[in-house]
Amino acid sequence: MTLVHGFPAVIDDNAHTLILGSMPGVPSLVAGKYYANPRNSFWPIMGELFGAGPDQPYAMRVRTLQDNGVALWDVFKVCRRRGSADAAIEAGSEVANDFAGLYARHSRIDRVFFNGAKAEMAYRRSVVSAGVHPSGVTLARLPSTSPANAATSVPSKVTAWRALVG
Repeated sequence: MTLVHGFPAVIDDNAHTLILGSMPGVPSLVAGKYYANPRNSFWPIMGELFGAGPDQPYAMRVRTLQDNGVALWDVFKVCRRRGSADAAIEAGSEVANDFAGLYARHSRIDRVFFNGAKAEMAYRRSVVSAGVHPSGVTLARLPSTSPANAATSVPSKVTAWRALVG
């Protein structure tokens, strides 16, 4: 198992919506960019919703999300994992990010969307159960954009992810 360290949050003072994954995959870690796997449908979906598609430079995609009040982060700051799959995360090795600090600095966040089931379960286990999740901040799971979630079509994912703009 490899010790994996996540990224800092992509967030600014305009953030009202937070999208959480579990931990960046290997292609993202190598590139130093969220959702860098070309088979991940995250950026194509963001292109449909906000014009932040994979044809844009990464910095522009991130800026477009921020201009729309959307922030990106992961539940885990560090974990042990072989490969990229959420299922490969070694149980008990996970360390959650500092959500108390994030919510203290960004009190406008009123919605958290999970990119898949693992992120939601991890957040509920390590943040909600610890009493760190602010009251009044809604939680919703969206279908994972990971290529491992091939059973859900990209058009179906886009439909579900439209909740971000509603």
